[in-house]
Amino acid sequence: MAAERLRAAGARVLDLTLSNPTRAGLAYPEAEILAALGDARSLRYEPTAKGLLEAREAVAAWHARQGAVAHPEQMLLAASTSEAYGWLFKLLCEPGDAVMAPRPSYPLFECLATLDGVRTVQYPLLEELRWGVDVAELERHLDERARAVILVNPNNPTGTYVKRGEWLKLQEFAAMRGLALIVDEVFFDYAWGEDGRRVSSLEGPHLALTFTLSGLSKIAALPQMKLGWVHVAGPEELRREALERLEWIADSYLPVSAPVLHAAERWLEWTPAVQEAIQERVWRNRQVLGEVVQEGSAWRVMPAEGGWMALLDAPRIHSEEEWALEFLEQYQVLVQPGYFFDFQREALVAVSLLTGEEEFREGLGRLSRIFRPV
Repeated sequence: MAAERLRAAGARVLDLTLSNPTRAGLAYPEAEILAALGDARSLRYEPTAKGLLEAREAVAAWHARQGAVAHPEQMLLAASTSEAYGWLFKLLCEPGDAVMAPRPSYPLFECLATLDGVRTVQYPLLEELRWGVDVAELERHLDERARAVILVNPNNPTGTYVKRGEWLKLQEFAAMRGLALIVDEVFFDYAWGEDGRRVSSLEGPHLALTFTLSGLSKIAALPQMKLGWVHVAGPEELRREALERLEWIADSYLPVSAPVLHAAERWLEWTPAVQEAIQERVWRNRQVLGEVVQEGSAWRVMPAEGGWMALLDAPRIHSEEEWALEFLEQYQVLVQPGYFFDFQREALVAVSLLTGEEEFREGLGRLSRIFRPV
């Protein structure tokens, strides 16, 4: 890799692609995190297929504080959202069946589906709709063996949320075709402003079988603690059958360790503090980005609503890969070319707003000549 070669030669490469919050210089309450793992109840093995009730109640209480209703009895705990995807593919699909996955998005679904013998078929998020879902386009791309539609709310990396009108159309679309909706909301708490149109998939109507995924990885910025969850909603008969079968699948894995289950409630109590720190970091880095990439530049900061990422629309005199290589080789600044997220057009590059503020400012400072207004 070019970045590793430059580092080996002694160059100070500034990484503007950081996605690991534990390496972002955030102030964690370290003593409290570790103390929560010392619960004496963890010395007993008390397996439950859905996961410890107290932990599920703590997760439901967290969502309630955010204004969404989640029911502990309709929730299962997993080691991660990635594991929850695997459970859902096993639940919904036979080998060779398909799930519809958004494009652009984070490159994860094809790998996870393939591991379960399931195909992914992409449907486009339309730039003219601020990367929203157009049901007619979804219909046009629908595979005859599709069993579910995956949404990411907000999408990563475009940072756009599902809106109420869009959500109702998707529910109707899925219900009429016997499809499930799988909605990944790991970044849902990181909105950049208020918008009454925004909707969580935990909210109704649930005309179709609906699975909402989230976890501590992003909510509490604790990816190493390995706790995710899936909430099941939908018409009563479908929901009850799905929960029974999911419980059987989960019982075959029992993946979450007892210390994590017993610590979850305490970790969620201080989660608002770490989220506030991340939001402050993201806001400050967005401010810097706006100062450097000004109106009149051939570059443009793409509009977004939330998340940890920012997209830059580059002049198409080069491909996004060529721009990323120029940034790295000439300025020792690492950014992510848009093809990583499978954008349908050139030339987009992504930067992480989670990056430490000093490194982010210095990195953009190195690139300021390129971004200078024409």
